[in-house]
Amino acid sequence: MRIVSGKYKGRRITAPKNIPARPTTDFAKEALFNILNNQIFFSTIEVIDLFAGIGSISLEFASRGTKTIVAVDSHSGSCQFIKETAEELEAPIQVIQSDVFDFLNKTPIISDLIFADPPYNFEVEEVEQITKLVKERKLLKEEGMLIIEHSKHTNLDSLHGFKEKRKYGSSSFSFFEFN
Repeated sequence: MRIVSGKYKGRRITAPKNIPARPTTDFAKEALFNILNNQIFFSTIEVIDLFAGIGSISLEFASRGTKTIVAVDSHSGSCQFIKETAEELEAPIQVIQSDVFDFLNKTPIISDLIFADPPYNFEVEEVEQITKLVKERKLLKEEGMLIIEHSKHTNLDSLHGFKEKRKYGSSSFSFFEFN
């Protein structure tokens, strides 16, 4: 995996083999951030990265100047890897080891953007739980957005707040707004 743009552009990140993660491909990540580049000012937003894996998305936000990033993952090895990488790069990433659903049920953090990359084998009902918790707990600021990465075979169009979907290879990004 590499960081595709910003302050850390070109930096390769190689995660240990024992981390159970499926990092977003560079192709899909670059496309996503090209979309976001036209919609947000990275230096003014606060981000939550759910199912953070090796921190690929968190590091992209940090590379582009985002000052407040919270990376959430349940796997201790993932959390340790993200912490070490963030420290090495002096990236402003706070790492929280937690089950994502527990985190969403308890967190007081309200952000501008929440990115979630649950396992591709999640059922639509499990993904819907994420959208419901974000909406019901009001975890997004006004004009905030939730982005869920999922398999191109998963259809989230019927979920509340769905705005649009973009496909890149075997990955899709669904965008949600709840205002």
